[in-house]
Amino acid sequence: MGTTTTTTTTAAATMTMARREPPGRITLNGRFGGGVEFSLKAMDDTTACRRWRVIIDGRDHLLGRLASVVAKELLAGQKVVIVRCDEVCVSGSLVRNRVKYAQFRNKHMNTNPNRGPFHFKAPSKMVWRTIRGMIPHKTARGALALGNLSTFEGIPHPYDKKKRVVIPAALRVLRLRPGREFTILGVLANSIGWKHQDLLQRLESKRKVKAEAFYQKKKAKAVLKSKAEQAVASELGAVGEILAASGY
Repeated sequence: MGTTTTTTTTAAATMTMARREPPGRITLNGRFGGGVEFSLKAMDDTTACRRWRVIIDGRDHLLGRLASVVAKELLAGQKVVIVRCDEVCVSGSLVRNRVKYAQFRNKHMNTNPNRGPFHFKAPSKMVWRTIRGMIPHKTARGALALGNLSTFEGIPHPYDKKKRVVIPAALRVLRLRPGREFTILGVLANSIGWKHQDLLQRLESKRKVKAEAFYQKKKAKAVLKSKAEQAVASELGAVGEILAASGY
């Protein structure tokens, strides 16, 4: 009997060791809002390094289409930054959207409005709230996905020096029929009480001056590089052909 007990204990210990987490992974245990139990496993370091931050220029994108694409990417683990949220578009005239937003702002708790729902006036928070509605943000997975989202009015530092992309499936010029009315989110926000439109315009005008100077300097450098390559093209000979075949 003693031998059997020792063997069983050893087997149990072996199974416990086999269930341990592999190196580079951690387990988080706790409680989420509403008393929901959750247990999360962090990604491996190598997987986390592959998740770079995508910077989306929100200018002239339709709000709903932009939000749906971003929500899918966030749930897949992608980190997303949306800049120029003040220039995101919503279909429909300004009068129509102001009426719709006024109806939306009437929705609050009857006995204590301080408990929500909360209605944002800043364009960046409007975009953020729209995306939040497309994510199961009350679950642990959704909360982590929403934590990977950042929204800004204008293009603040350091994103003004980084590459920005657009989403063709959400561009107004490709998805909204010509002649249809649309509203710019910054104009709508300004009409309902957002107070920073003038400040944003001043900051953006300064940024555009710096961006233009940087672009002209970049073009001049590209011209000098092209002339230098042409000057030594005859000297390189066969090396130049090999480099050209390799894409250089």
